[in-house]
Amino acid sequence: MTATAQDHRHAVAAIDAETRARLLERSDLRGLIQLGLHWGLIAALAIGVAVGVPLWPALLLPLGIVIMFQFTALHEASHDTPFRSEWLNRLVARVSGFLVMVPPEWFRYFHFAHHRHTQDPEHDPELAGGKPDTFGKYLLYLSGLTVWKGNIAVLFRNAMGRVDYAYVPERPRPRLVLEARLMLLAYAALLILSLWFRSSLLFWIWMIPALTGQPFLRAYLLAEHTRCPFVANMLENSRTTFTTALVRFVAWNMPYHAEHHSWPQVPFWKLPALHAVLQDQVMTTERGYARFHTKIIRQFGNSS
Repeated sequence: MTATAQDHRHAVAAIDAETRARLLERSDLRGLIQLGLHWGLIAALAIGVAVGVPLWPALLLPLGIVIMFQFTALHEASHDTPFRSEWLNRLVARVSGFLVMVPPEWFRYFHFAHHRHTQDPEHDPELAGGKPDTFGKYLLYLSGLTVWKGNIAVLFRNAMGRVDYAYVPERPRPRLVLEARLMLLAYAALLILSLWFRSSLLFWIWMIPALTGQPFLRAYLLAEHTRCPFVANMLENSRTTFTTALVRFVAWNMPYHAEHHSWPQVPFWKLPALHAVLQDQVMTTERGYARFHTKIIRQFGNSS
């Protein structure tokens, strides 16, 4: 890690007090509007599949994408920023985490360690499994198979009491065990009820869509830090990707990722304003996800 740790902090510290107060404003209303639109879209697509509207199979992919992008809602709620009320942040984290099979309490500690040690190969838990460095590994990553395997492994590991992660303090570890056990019980109950009633509803409105939507979440997440410098400056080690309003909506404005890492206390709906303040200092950007993936695929070819 190079000695640029203060760069993003200097940039944030230079923001005047009035602007800082405006950027840190939290709102239950703004969070509920975003959540209502996201959950409303999931519900509308799921109902379309459930009742079998004409061409309903075409709804499976968009349904899967909006379900899997609940991961970004989980991410935001882990920071306690989308809502002013703590209980709303906790509730949304639990629901979103359940939908995407990520235990929210565990993820909170994992993610905070990622923020403390972004792009530090020795301490950033996101780097523990490595990033794809060949085209074959890239395709495997995009398939989502490795992340599903990892999520299931975390749930069972935690449920068995093996929560001795370096980034989790001793005191909350029993909560992580209970969380995993309750999630596994809930999944088992849904499976048993589906078998009891001989219903394939959850298979079509949740399981199949989640499998098809996961590659799109993986493609989005890969752009956040892949091929970014191993430095401590958040304006350099995190990538802001300029994209469409639709992607910014389902991703809760997280394409402004360098800005988020520079000042994670800023709510998602204020990130465009933070970008306007910091845009001249953001060092790692890309104009669209297609361009990002085209570039790294070419780099795989050049390194072979």
